[in-house]
Amino acid sequence: MSSPELNLADNWEFTELWVDPTASPPYVLILLGDSSGNSCVYDPAQNYQIVFASSDYQEAKLWLLEDEYERVERRLQLSAA
Repeated sequence: MSSPELNLADNWEFTELWVDPTASPPYVLILLGDSSGNSCVYDPAQNYQIVFASSDYQEAKLWLLEDEYERVERRLQLSAA
């Protein structure tokens, strides 16, 4: 059984941008989620390294909120082509 973080970058369903507004410039993290609820948080400043992975979106969201990140309003959905 493969872990969610191994396949999520290729099989994502949605992505969210989260920012730390207290940093200057604001620090950005990217959350990718799939249809099964798996979520990974990537850090673009660290060569898109995974900084958190979970099989539950709510757990990833709480992890970000705990560090006082704020979600950028709009969620980007994968469009069906």
